[in-house]
Amino acid sequence: MLVRTLSTLECTKLLTANRVGHLACAKDGQPYVVPFYYAHADNHLYAFSMPGKKIDWMRTNPLVSVQVDEHGQGRGWRSVIVDGRYEELRDQLPRDHAWSVLSKHPDWWEPGALKPVILPATDSAPHVFFRILIEQVSGRAASE
Repeated sequence: MLVRTLSTLECTKLLTANRVGHLACAKDGQPYVVPFYYAHADNHLYAFSMPGKKIDWMRTNPLVSVQVDEHGQGRGWRSVIVDGRYEELRDQLPRDHAWSVLSKHPDWWEPGALKPVILPATDSAPHVFFRILIEQVSGRAASE
């Protein structure tokens, strides 16, 4: 196997080409990792969720990591790690932007467990729109 470092551009392309990653957050020294659907745009990963453990933990500690990978031919693979910061989108303008970025992909809402029928109002909807500010990105690729 040959393992090499991915360039920043290669990392960005992998993030843009994929929709599922593993989101890691921590609270009181305990890590928690969950799969999540996202859309990549303007140096952020945009996502949607219902309230729950990951949202509670990220509200407490906004420092997160995201891992995204692709499997290649044979035993080949590519993997990217994002170190970033959770930002909950509470105001309508950023929520509208997240909605537009996410809705470019079919069935973007399914992993969130409840489809918003209309663009949810900030003060009445249980839906949580958030983004991860990409502060650092690194990646590796392996090929035979």
